Amino acid sequence: MTQGVVPTGRAPALRRLVSSARSTLRQSPAKIRHSLEKRIVLQRLEVARAALKHLLGACGWQIAPQGCDRTAYVIGLYGTGRHYINELIGANLGRRSIYLIEGLRWHPAPTSLIYSYHATIKYRRLFQEPPELTSRLLQSVRSGFADLIFIYRHPLDSLLTNWIWLRTYIHKPSRGWGHDISVVYRNTEELCVDLERNFAEFEAFARGDPSFTAIFPGPRFFSFAEFVEETTLFIECATLALRLEDFMADPLKEFAKIVRLMSVDLDMSGLSVPRPRTQLYRYRTVAARVPRFQALIDDLDAETRGRIETIGYRIED
Repeated sequence: MTQGVVPTGRAPALRRLVSSARSTLRQSPAKIRHSLEKRIVLQRLEVARAALKHLLGACGWQIAPQGCDRTAYVIGLYGTGRHYINELIGANLGRRSIYLIEGLRWHPAPTSLIYSYHATIKYRRLFQEPPELTSRLLQSVRSGFADLIFIYRHPLDSLLTNWIWLRTYIHKPSRGWGHDISVVYRNTEELCVDLERNFAEFEAFARGDPSFTAIFPGPRFFSFAEFVEETTLFIECATLALRLEDFMADPLKEFAKIVRLMSVDLDMSGLSVPRPRTQLYRYRTVAARVPRFQALIDDLDAETRGRIETIGYRIED
């Protein structure tokens, strides 16, 4: 009787399976590389097409939209969270996100472009596109050619943010930009100490004193009252008005509003949307620690106070 392994008819099939598996493993890297290269080429073509549309749009050409797209304008006054919205669009809006561009331009017909920048409706102010351009953008919105997405936050939080950003820019203009509160100070206590020490400067900034931004050519920056008024005007005209505080509460729910407005076919089920990297309602802590800041809030005129309440905020005592 023969000892050892008894051969069966399965051995040749097993050998063929092993051989096929080894062949597949040898071929897989090449196939994967080819697939990736093809995807990269296609993505580059899409980006090139988007860049061409940006260029043609800048030259005043009429840009045909993809499907039923409408031109989107993402607008926020300074210190309101516009860059956060840009990041969400760039990271999560799929193919449409390649049409995102910094700046504003009017088009007489729908496009797939997404413009993002600062603008004003009533006042000509520093670092904002002028009311003349905004009027044309709103004309497109009313005609159904475009959508205006306006992002805003509590104006008193924006006031503190803008003061810090502009003063750090003014002190080092060669850098080309200012710094956020979280970069300049380790905590709110340091901010309060600096505010108390430089309160006369801060108060002049809040009044819209032209000397605060005198190193920059053109018009001055907003006064606080003007900032609140512009916020109110934009909320009245926007297709979609978004509060930064609501993104802190439920960022996925708020981002879904942008997705629906732009009619983007996007699977939201597995999407993870980060919250804003900021401290909301910081002004309350600052007011409690800096009496002169609280006094400034108490002395706000009735019209400004009423507008703040109209846009959905309360001024805490």
